[in-house]
Amino acid sequence: MRLLRQGPPARRSHLRGQEAFTLIEVMIAIAIFFIAVFSILELTSRCLRQARALQQENVDIGSLASELVLTNRLEEGMESGNFGDMHRDYTWSRTTRMIATNGLFQVDLSVFWVQEKKPVETRMSFWLYRPESTPRGLGVGRR
Repeated sequence: MRLLRQGPPARRSHLRGQEAFTLIEVMIAIAIFFIAVFSILELTSRCLRQARALQQENVDIGSLASELVLTNRLEEGMESGNFGDMHRDYTWSRTTRMIATNGLFQVDLSVFWVQEKKPVETRMSFWLYRPESTPRGLGVGRR
């Protein structure tokens, strides 16, 4: 005689056909997701930092040097000034001195500004040969 069972065995066979993710697979998927999200956030913050750095207008000290190079005559001494409305918080100073009696001058330029509540200075030093310039106190025609 054969007994037929109905109900629970059929139900069990139906559950065997379904598959589910294990806990380890879910944890690995979540870890990959968060690594990707934090990588994107870090990339975005780095791009914002770079954009902020590009917005800060630093004065090119070469512009001061180019103005002086265009002049034909140099005088020994010290000068200073600012950049006006173009760069409000920046000031500059220039020291010119004759190195040799043949018209060789050394020029020291400095630009000063405050960045993040700290004073910052950029310096540049170069030589110019201007034989038509005379040292202070030695005018043309003086003996």
